[in-house]
Amino acid sequence: MSITCTIVPVTAYQQNCSIIKCESTGKAAIVDPGGDVERIMAAVEKMEATVEKVILTHGHMDHCAASDILRQQLGIPIEGPQKADDFWIAKLPEWCDMSGFPHADAFVPDRWLEDGDVVRVGEQELQVLFCPGHTPGHVVFYYAQQKVAWVGDVIFQGSVGRTDFPMGNAEQLVASIREKLFPLGDDVTFIPGHGPTSTFGEERRSNPFVADSRYG
Repeated sequence: MSITCTIVPVTAYQQNCSIIKCESTGKAAIVDPGGDVERIMAAVEKMEATVEKVILTHGHMDHCAASDILRQQLGIPIEGPQKADDFWIAKLPEWCDMSGFPHADAFVPDRWLEDGDVVRVGEQELQVLFCPGHTPGHVVFYYAQQKVAWVGDVIFQGSVGRTDFPMGNAEQLVASIREKLFPLGDDVTFIPGHGPTSTFGEERRSNPFVADSRYG
């Protein structure tokens, strides 16, 4: 068996929250719930899924602000990101207030993730890749069986994540993309934090920030 995925754009930032369902068990994980809990749960119900965890790529508010609400409502754990993003999550109330974003309380995930960890969704396993640059604790989830990756704000169709936030690092971001993600294969489809899906092969060919032609 495999997984199915529904993408639910949430918040004014149109962040791609994903619901990943293990087809053999009906268990599901919610990736990067930034807000709009009712919309997310409506999609879960339509998928006939049972949510067993929230998993986070990084600590920016549009990716994680509804995480603790879901944890409390559903009695489920939060896994991810890597601990270097703790300072982002700890300051969630401040960031939300400054941005005119709905209030969110700070929280601590039940499990911080590291490179090489495995996140289980039902009977399926997602590989964890540590991909800093956009934030210092950013992780990516990769499901090898179907060659699909949830990359948060590391890379987009035709662009890459911003590095002008606190503790962002442009060199790290490029290294994460070219040394950790592109080697997974040109035929890997990725779901970014914003905008349409793409493949690593397409971005290697045409992405002006990280294409092979730029790096020889």
